[in-house]
Amino acid sequence: MRFKYEGIKCGDVLVELSKIPSNSVHLAITSPPYNVGKDYDNHNDKMEYKEYLKWLNNVWKETKRVLVPGGRFCLNIAPTGISNFVPIHHDFINQLTKMGMKFRTEIIWYKQTMLKRTAWGSWKSPANPHIVPSWEYILVFSKFQPKLEGNSKDADITNEEFMKFSDGFWQIPPERQRNGHPAPFPEELIYRLIKFYSYKGNAVLDMFGGTGTVAVVAKKTNRNFIHIDISKEYCKVAEKRLNSEKEKLSQAKLNIIMDEN
Repeated sequence: MRFKYEGIKCGDVLVELSKIPSNSVHLAITSPPYNVGKDYDNHNDKMEYKEYLKWLNNVWKETKRVLVPGGRFCLNIAPTGISNFVPIHHDFINQLTKMGMKFRTEIIWYKQTMLKRTAWGSWKSPANPHIVPSWEYILVFSKFQPKLEGNSKDADITNEEFMKFSDGFWQIPPERQRNGHPAPFPEELIYRLIKFYSYKGNAVLDMFGGTGTVAVVAKKTNRNFIHIDISKEYCKVAEKRLNSEKEKLSQAKLNIIMDEN
């Protein structure tokens, strides 16, 4: 059954979230803007850190509101701020637990990106060396309770997938097909989160949806999606990707029907 509110919502995140009914989303997956001065449509990506946290705290509150009891929130974030080295993941955990979200686990996403790079800080010297993280966190929370209600027949994760995905160290390289976005999710990462934390037919939300990877993988795995992003350009790319995926799915169904005949 199609989710009534499924679709691409191009606009301010708080405005668009306010339009979603309470207790209607089963899984939220996102990575927020890094606050490093990127040029987004009508969004200040260079706030003071306290202002940045305050803004995101309001986003988290709306995310909690739209989640069903037991709904999960998977939040991707780097270990520290890119420019000021503040422990962002600790601040996000504190924000979400203070508003009543249950912290469930953290997944280490090892990105395998450090084979070729220049050094940060002092070179071959203890004067001022910097550690450059080759991993990011996926922080996982649930609303009110640990269990997400659903029909066991709609749990489509295989035995092999469950064993693999329940190991919290995920070695997944970054997405190479960027579609105009500086840091899109790799589809494999989103596939694992969706299969591990939701049932078929559930509603999956990405409130900083970028070029639509969460929406595309949700569609591929028979979930409903809500994609929110303030960038008109990103929304256009997301729409194009989704239309392409719908054509592939339609063709696959046609081929099945033809084979049966």
